Amino acid sequence: MNKHISLLAILTVTLCVPAGATPMPESERASIRKVVIVPGESPGERAVSGSYEKGAAGLYGGMASGAGASTVYKEVGPVSVNFPIPILQLPGMIFGGIKGSTEKQLQEFRDALTDDLLKASSKPLSNEKIALDVYSDIRTLPGLDARLFAPSTPIPEDSDAIVFVSLQEIGIEVDDDEAIITTIARVTVTRVSDKSDIYVREIRYQDRDTLSNWTANDNAVWRDYTNFARHYIGRELAAEVFHGVALRHTLLPEKSANVSLANKNAWQGSSKTRSPTLSWKLDLLGGEGEPGWAGGIAEADIFYDVEIYDLHKPVYSQQGLADPQHTLSRPLDACETYRWSVRPSYRVNGQIRYGEWMRSNSVSGNGDTGTHAALVPAYLDGFATLEIRCGSK
Repeated sequence: MNKHISLLAILTVTLCVPAGATPMPESERASIRKVVIVPGESPGERAVSGSYEKGAAGLYGGMASGAGASTVYKEVGPVSVNFPIPILQLPGMIFGGIKGSTEKQLQEFRDALTDDLLKASSKPLSNEKIALDVYSDIRTLPGLDARLFAPSTPIPEDSDAIVFVSLQEIGIEVDDDEAIITTIARVTVTRVSDKSDIYVREIRYQDRDTLSNWTANDNAVWRDYTNFARHYIGRELAAEVFHGVALRHTLLPEKSANVSLANKNAWQGSSKTRSPTLSWKLDLLGGEGEPGWAGGIAEADIFYDVEIYDLHKPVYSQQGLADPQHTLSRPLDACETYRWSVRPSYRVNGQIRYGEWMRSNSVSGNGDTGTHAALVPAYLDGFATLEIRCGSK
């Protein structure tokens, strides 16, 4: 018997689950104890070697130089380009009416986006980067032995599943004076024992703004978009497959000794200290359709993760808090307004399941659909605001 299983053999059998199957059923999750995360949908030209037993370096040490990867010829707008596999549908699709000077501006913007995506592998939107995010989010889950391999890495035969993570498309849609950018990624979970796909899910991240706002300051809003798109997609894929749970609940920000809330909007907070104490309240409502363990959750079983963002990136995080409040361990900048959120985790029967990030009901979606990218990225829309007043210490 071969010690390793060929990725190509596994890819020859496909059985897609019905659309809308989210998250992956608990019964399937329970059957996966050894899993390999692979960037892309098919084996690439780069090779690494290893197994569970030998502790393969995987993406961390064994991947060959990208310069040797195969390239594929593709039309992108009016310009022909070559780019490394795995194939990503670069911004070549323009939908909607384009007239006059808008057409030239949009073409220049699309060409700039294409050039940006074709540059160094350090760019956020790549199969490897998102696969790394998924792996980082699951590697400490109890009872799960996760590995991150390049597409042509031999898969240990005792693996339970392979999780393929791939970017599918980045498209630009023109709607009057707005440009809407949508990134689509797919996760496919393949069971090794019978070579069947037991779960397939597509995740979308979309934001919109005027074309002039997208292109201002050398396309600065686009660069923020790529960071948050990667951030959202990686987290959502990990939650859908491995650890996410949607329990009926309310989760709201609360005032604290040094954070006050606006009278007419509890989602707007302010503080006179640069190291404020954030506070929140979680109520589990219960109901039909929830997993059996949810009915027995005690307060001691609930922990919290807190994150704070400026408009460009995360600036503070803390994990595994036992109490529904947290005093920042390092100061924020005065005269700045931040966005913050918290998510609960439930530690029951030796498992960890993560709830949803706290978000106002006044916004649509779950951080995947924005309305004004230059004002607030889609992922942050609905998070609580925190103003650190000028002169705060």
